Amino acid sequence: MSITRRELIAGTAVGAGWLASSLPLAAIAQAQSGTGGALNIALFPEPTSIMVGWGQTGPSQLVNGNIYDGLLRYDEKLNPMPGLASAWTISKDSLVYTFTLKRGVTWHDGKPFDAQDVIFSIDKLNRAQNPRVRVALQSVESIKALDAHTVEIRLKEVFAPFIGLFDVSTNPIAPRHLLENTDLTGKPPPSAIIGTGPYKFKEWVRGSYIHLVGNDKYHEPSVPKIDNVYFQVIPDAASRAAAFESGKIDVLPGGTIEYFDVARLAKLPGAAVTSKGWEKFSPLAWMWINHRNPLFQDLRMRQAIELAIDRDALSKVVWQGFAPAATGPFNRQTAFYSAAAAQPRRDKDKARKLLAESGYKGQPVRLLGLPFGEAWNRTAELIRQNLLEAGLKVELVATDLAGAVTRASNWDFDLALTYMYQYGDPALGVSRNYVSSEIKKGSAFNNVGGYQNAKVDAMFYRAAGTTDPKKRLEAYSEAQKTLVDDVAAVWLLDLNFPTVYRTKIANLVNSGIGLNDSLGRASFTGR
Repeated sequence: MSITRRELIAGTAVGAGWLASSLPLAAIAQAQSGTGGALNIALFPEPTSIMVGWGQTGPSQLVNGNIYDGLLRYDEKLNPMPGLASAWTISKDSLVYTFTLKRGVTWHDGKPFDAQDVIFSIDKLNRAQNPRVRVALQSVESIKALDAHTVEIRLKEVFAPFIGLFDVSTNPIAPRHLLENTDLTGKPPPSAIIGTGPYKFKEWVRGSYIHLVGNDKYHEPSVPKIDNVYFQVIPDAASRAAAFESGKIDVLPGGTIEYFDVARLAKLPGAAVTSKGWEKFSPLAWMWINHRNPLFQDLRMRQAIELAIDRDALSKVVWQGFAPAATGPFNRQTAFYSAAAAQPRRDKDKARKLLAESGYKGQPVRLLGLPFGEAWNRTAELIRQNLLEAGLKVELVATDLAGAVTRASNWDFDLALTYMYQYGDPALGVSRNYVSSEIKKGSAFNNVGGYQNAKVDAMFYRAAGTTDPKKRLEAYSEAQKTLVDDVAAVWLLDLNFPTVYRTKIANLVNSGIGLNDSLGRASFTGR
């Protein structure tokens, strides 16, 4: 199958009406005024929630990561830096972690922050809402306050990457006084969006923008440096690119424009591009296989699906070379990645043969897309075409972000596209997707496919429970090979999200999770 650039962009509209009317006039004016003005950032898709804990999609974290804080931040090499914790110690046996909290920190509503907020957030809210945290906390024996500004976390067994668990994207610290009586597994509460971060929530005009204002009582001197941040909800990639060209948008976060537009926009006067800020995330795109479907319980059927998909075409044509074809369940940038455990390349004839051998009789299969923009739409279209060519009858299921999350959470799909962050260590961001303990209905961010293998469970457990790098590599290499051999899922792309921005913005990316916690330390240079 051959797809041309003309075919890729066919049907995309510029949306001139949006450009003329959507951006708040104050934002446009302030954006030109240098340090202290307004920063306009493209946002798509619009989040369903930015409430900490409930807002876990990429667009949600882009916004709420600058409203809330974690105990720590991480540099591009994933070394921990102070956040709400000013200092931390780890015992020699790696079983006791002690965090000294900053004094004088207040929530945006003026209430004091203390150790009880940390305990509530980690042990209650994030344990309930975040499968990555839940998996890691299986090793925890106790979390307690030694005093109002000291938290001790004692493990019952070693969890090797435990110190990497405290960024705002993984373990955001939430206000206990507002959320402690909330149903933490229900819908987002109507509580005010209150954090300790460099920005305060000001306004959300649905379908238009989210406005944050600087926190003048932030616990780090001279932060934030920019007074206002507007996340502009723009409906399509062409409109987002045009808004940047016209000067109405200052930052195009990774994934918000067509990949063939990245190099063109980066050549504009006063523009630049960076791929920094994804070091901790190491995102990986794949296709869930719903192992509950009797069709997919036959290994030959899963192998046929795997062999049908042209990952090289996805990489080169749809993603314009910015996302290499994945080899397996670990992104190449994730610790303990093994190139030896590699999916086979496309073989359409063998796929057809395996499909026939599996006894497939033409039953329709639903492919749930991911509503994150045009590249994802074309990814779904190319996969559908590949599967049709192999003899599988596929129906695309299109939905909005809320619908996609709901369907995935409730296992209402046959095949489904997703991408997730791996957080620098497989124990933090990979195991949750394959261990049987994380088959929990109601979450789109755990073992949604329902894959079960007790040996794989044991491999992940063994690897997380030792600090010996050689033993960890051995266990993770074995896990990768088994997952690939079982076709637990079909891994598609090691994602790379280039951010296009104006050179008048200094220090835009200043951590290993990039824009998700960096905006308060960015500034306008005046150029």
